[in-house]
Amino acid sequence: MSNESVTTTGRRYARPDQVAKYLGVHVSTIYRWSQECADFPKRRKIGPSASAYDLNEIDAWVDSLQES
Repeated sequence: MSNESVTTTGRRYARPDQVAKYLGVHVSTIYRWSQECADFPKRRKIGPSASAYDLNEIDAWVDSLQES
């Protein structure tokens, strides 16, 4: 994903539309999962008017689903 933001701590952040593309789903699915799935990663504030998901947490969430 070329538009993701990588921090010096190795965290990868992506906006909801980027997460949707990363997972191959529609952005409305990301919003639904964030409301309905208690274990779906929470968005983090990355600026005064911007929030994003940590892709490392998204990857861990996907891995946990595959283990179930």
